[in-house]
Amino acid sequence: MNRRTVTSGTEWEPRVGYSRAVRVGDRICVSGTTATDEEGAVVAVGDPYGQARRAMENVVSAVEEAGGTVGDVVRTRMYVVDIDEWEDVGRAHAAVFGDVRPATSMVEVSRLVDPDLLVEVEAEAVVGSDR
Repeated sequence: MNRRTVTSGTEWEPRVGYSRAVRVGDRICVSGTTATDEEGAVVAVGDPYGQARRAMENVVSAVEEAGGTVGDVVRTRMYVVDIDEWEDVGRAHAAVFGDVRPATSMVEVSRLVDPDLLVEVEAEAVVGSDR
């Protein structure tokens, strides 16, 4: 099977040795993704809903770049620095994934790589699963 990688172009990928997403066959795995803009700057500082929504939109963008659709997403994992913000993060998940309703987890972590980051999201997709 062919292996296809997707890059966001940030400094972190070559420095840490990872890809934004990897597609092998019909499966796409998206690395931990945060609320950053095209230049890699953190957006929605202090806003868990805004950060979660942007992170998930970035996930969907990576899935699409790898040849999938939002409907192909079958699993997400959400890492939050404050579990008390679960409703805002969950509301953002529902806004982005709607009726797709992938399997998911939300866990609290002590911190993320940048102190302004509140949420990080991973995803898995199976191309063609939306049919």
